[in-house]
Amino acid sequence: MRNTRRQFMLHSLAAATLPLASTRAFAAGYPDRPVTFICPWPAGGTADVTMRALCAAAAKELGQSVVVDNKAGASGMIGLKALALARPDGYTIGQIPISVTRFSQLGTVQLDPIKDLSYIARVSGQTFGIAVRADAPWKTLKDLVADAKANPDKITYGTAGLGGATHVGMEEFAMAAGVKFNAIPYKGGSEALQGLMGSQVDLLADSSSWAPQVKAGKLRLLATWGEQRTTEFKDVPTLKESGYNVVVDAPNGIGAPKGVPADVMARLRAAFKVAAASPEFSAACARIDAPLMYLDAPEYEKYVTASVAKDKVLIERLKLKELLSKN
Repeated sequence: MRNTRRQFMLHSLAAATLPLASTRAFAAGYPDRPVTFICPWPAGGTADVTMRALCAAAAKELGQSVVVDNKAGASGMIGLKALALARPDGYTIGQIPISVTRFSQLGTVQLDPIKDLSYIARVSGQTFGIAVRADAPWKTLKDLVADAKANPDKITYGTAGLGGATHVGMEEFAMAAGVKFNAIPYKGGSEALQGLMGSQVDLLADSSSWAPQVKAGKLRLLATWGEQRTTEFKDVPTLKESGYNVVVDAPNGIGAPKGVPADVMARLRAAFKVAAASPEFSAACARIDAPLMYLDAPEYEKYVTASVAKDKVLIERLKLKELLSKN
């Protein structure tokens, strides 16, 4: 941890002392080579699929390819740390998991989401839900809650990592329902899905990685976590309408290390604004029922700042520090 902090400080100092002339020359021809996009989730997951479509559309606007580099682990924080430590030249950008506002306060990642990152755009949300295998004994959310009350801590669920949106959302639901589940963390949603399909866990709490399997009849969707029912699964109730005041959307955003030249940031903002409205990205989001939630950089940063305050309350209410220390 000390080495990581020292590297971050040295990196920030080096970036701050770059000659102004070289920075200007650098920005004037930007981009003159491919841009790396760090996706902090495994390949094949819902975030990876939508981010690849977004990057392909942005590449057309930038006139250079945008190469996706998957750096998964630690609920998205490994990739995010790599992004924050990258040279602030606009050639390394990436997805920012909104859970950084929580992990930074829990101390599990040495990052300040406001001071260490630059924000390009918020692009889309995620459709979260609770899915079970088609042969599972629970036909409804009511069935699941009744069984969980009778068997506390016995029912397991796969999640994309402790402290992440799916884990925290599931714990919020468990608290509201007065039950206890046993969380089993995976590196990402696609691995958690395989855990459910392979009977390693009883439930899956994830963004819509479950959608194709639900449509194929291999999984059953018990509830979604948004404000309203989804377009693709209109017969499935939300947690909120089921009587549990829990709403989770966890928007995906795009960012860069702090210190990227202003004109380079402006170029990236313009490219991703067009990309977020592109047919390719809209289609990729529609396939997994992910809502479009575009915000330009200033509004996106305000959203992140508000999320920091919201997560501070959530950490205390769910006793997340104590919960994580037990795992």
